Amino acid sequence: MTKPVILVVDDEQDILDLLEYNLIKQGYEVLTSNNGRDGIQLTKKHRPSLILLDIMMPKMDGHEVCRNLKQDNDLKDIPVIFLTARSDEQSEVRGLDEGADDYLAKPISISKLMSRIKAVLRRVRDSVDAPKNNLVFDHLTIDRDRYVVLKENHEIRLPRKEFEVLYLLASQAGKVLSRQHLLNEVWGANIYVIDRTVDVHIRKIREKLGDSYIETVKGVGYRFRKP
Repeated sequence: MTKPVILVVDDEQDILDLLEYNLIKQGYEVLTSNNGRDGIQLTKKHRPSLILLDIMMPKMDGHEVCRNLKQDNDLKDIPVIFLTARSDEQSEVRGLDEGADDYLAKPISISKLMSRIKAVLRRVRDSVDAPKNNLVFDHLTIDRDRYVVLKENHEIRLPRKEFEVLYLLASQAGKVLSRQHLLNEVWGANIYVIDRTVDVHIRKIREKLGDSYIETVKGVGYRFRKP
């Protein structure tokens, strides 16, 4: 079996060395970069299984790197975990809003990091292996084979997390799903992300598809309304 490849992008050599040592011990192949610009080039060349990404870096910071990756159709599905000294909620929401799969504050707990990496890689693998059932409504098709949405024959590409939130809601159309249920199913029960993360992703979906599909049920969660 091919080893997963982890790309670590951080401008602190001590962090690179620490993470590379522990990732290799866990059986991963490791690539490293000390700046965001080179990190993008390594991603294009090697297509890693997952990226560990610092935020405050020279040449190109982590937010810009993540935005660039998520706007590239060939790279947008590579999961990203932010590792950063910024531990405030606003920074976390911004990182998740940009498409990151998880967000960990420094100083890093190696055991927690390894657990998060395994959980993210497992969710990606499960989503690839899951039966591909496209959902078809009037003027709207949610195509899980290609991870795209067709609205009146216009193709709309969503980042993976936004697509998974939409697909989960639409697969249970008419049923109210709580924020916690959406978090558990899309991000995983063992990963801590705040409830507001779901709200951010719902807002992004509405910006692209319109407000008519997803209804907010105050104090409970969200419901997909069939067109």
